[in-house]
Amino acid sequence: MVSLPWSQDAPFKLSVNVDLTEVHVNVTDEKDRPVGNLKKENFRVFEDRKEQQITIFKHEDAPISLGLVIDNSRSIEPRKQRLDAAALSFVRKGNPEDETFIVHFDDTARIDRDFTDSIPALEDALAGVKPFGQTAIYDALILALEHMENAKHLKKAILLITDGVDNSSKHTMSEAVEATKRSRVAVYTVGLLSMSGGQKAEDSLIHIAEASGGHAYFPNNVDEAHMYMERVARDLREQYTLGYFPTNRNGGWRSVRVDVLPPAGLPPNSRLTANYRHGYYGPNASN
Repeated sequence: MVSLPWSQDAPFKLSVNVDLTEVHVNVTDEKDRPVGNLKKENFRVFEDRKEQQITIFKHEDAPISLGLVIDNSRSIEPRKQRLDAAALSFVRKGNPEDETFIVHFDDTARIDRDFTDSIPALEDALAGVKPFGQTAIYDALILALEHMENAKHLKKAILLITDGVDNSSKHTMSEAVEATKRSRVAVYTVGLLSMSGGQKAEDSLIHIAEASGGHAYFPNNVDEAHMYMERVARDLREQYTLGYFPTNRNGGWRSVRVDVLPPAGLPPNSRLTANYRHGYYGPNASN
């Protein structure tokens, strides 16, 4: 519950119940177009199969804290410049108040640019590395999720770009998926896997994205990768935010389901698809 106890003679105070849960939802039609005219009454939220009362409903272009997690292994070199340009285009299509950091990964993972709203600073960081070595995807993702603790915005997302399978991380895929589930960060993966990686690489990127409420994309070339990145940018700016105070008080895993009720006036057989995080750990869950 939020209380605003103030008067002319008293200082302003804001009390916020930390149990408030927010679910960010993208809704698209059968042609993958965003549906932007929905109201609060078009949504139902269930936690552990119990319907929750939606107390906050927003559909606005809120600023976001973003992490670019980018493959810098040797195999990426022929496409590096064009992928860097696509990543910068993705950032430019965001909210002007967004903040972005960059993690590069090859044999190891490192933060090459801290949070900034400067496109030139991001451009310099991308241009300042030369591809080499192998592919530490899981280490890079966990590093980025940890760095998100320094984010200033409530909405958080990671765009992970790679062209292969992890072959250098100290962490495992299960550890990366678990870290993703424990975060409140949506992870979108773009895997250019036509030349390397195969089914194992594809499966790992799908598991990571699905654990976070994001999405995995598998373009055949850089042009398609650019297109998918633009779709992610669009989705992040078109999200609905549903907030509720959970009836569940346990600290374990809480499953979440969102039903979308089509508004009146839609053509017959219209199908709306919702994409969102399907669960989270309660605030008292042990690490």
